[in-house]
Amino acid sequence: MKKSYPNTRMRRNRSAKFIRNLVRETSFSVDDLIYPVFILPGKNKEEPIKSMPGKKRYSVDTLLPIIGRLHKKGLNAIAIFPIIGKEKKSKDAKEAFNSRGLVQSAVKKIKKEYPNLGIITDIALDPYTLSGHDGIIDSNGYVLNDKTVSVLTKQALSHAEAGADIVAPSDMMDGRILAIRKAFEKNKFHNTKILSYAAKYASNFYGPFRDAVDSSKNLNDSSKETYQMDFANISEASLEINLDINEGADMIIIKPGLPYLDIVAKIKNKFSIPIFSYHVSGEYSMIKSAALKNYIDEKASVLEAMYCFKRAGCNAVLTYYTPEIIKWLDSN
Repeated sequence: MKKSYPNTRMRRNRSAKFIRNLVRETSFSVDDLIYPVFILPGKNKEEPIKSMPGKKRYSVDTLLPIIGRLHKKGLNAIAIFPIIGKEKKSKDAKEAFNSRGLVQSAVKKIKKEYPNLGIITDIALDPYTLSGHDGIIDSNGYVLNDKTVSVLTKQALSHAEAGADIVAPSDMMDGRILAIRKAFEKNKFHNTKILSYAAKYASNFYGPFRDAVDSSKNLNDSSKETYQMDFANISEASLEINLDINEGADMIIIKPGLPYLDIVAKIKNKFSIPIFSYHVSGEYSMIKSAALKNYIDEKASVLEAMYCFKRAGCNAVLTYYTPEIIKWLDSN
């Protein structure tokens, strides 16, 4: 092998900021962000989430001005996650498709105020079930796939009727994308998009989220491993995603985020479909906790993480750091 030094000096293109900017391979902007928000019933309410320092649950009236300011700064979309009162949880999760339910009402209010803001709604039953599971369980605690899909389809249809732009099934039931797509076509919701959690792993990084939506107590010691994917597997993700594409998914999510970027990169090289990733609650809380202890530079670490998502092949990232990132990008 010929020696190229000093003809080739790799540091030349790193020697000044202007050249580093010109040769940078990956870009990141506010267009790449989706803000996940937790909504409460009632008015004029906000509650801190203990396991997610700096984050809160909001009633819709309190949330509106917050997302309005972010929307003016360029935010394209939010993802809504509800906190459902104990009195409305049930074995059959019927509150999930209540046309006057918390999510359905919130979508209508937000759309009326900000018609150009994209609204993504979560399609899953864990906030609504007594068990804390994403589906209807039998007497042995096993989640019943087809019975759950029937309820999920009703839930998705109720969200579309309320005005949701994108429904995001996060339940990992078999066949739910096809069932929802058929229901949308039958009811003429041709442009309502499906963002499938096609590769959602049974991860230990979800803990703070379950606290935020008040489902962890219901779940107790039971596991979601009979429907969410084994975190040791990679080939299985390709099969799941291929099935969901064929069933009518418009976009897919790979979840969690940073520890699963190898999955993102593999899928990006295999399928021509938009890929989103979720910078999940555990990832947020780890960075925030380390930053509060001054162990790491919060801004630099978060922005680095966002570039990692983009470098791996993500089209967009759901992150609780969205307000801070928009502030940082704006100041830059």
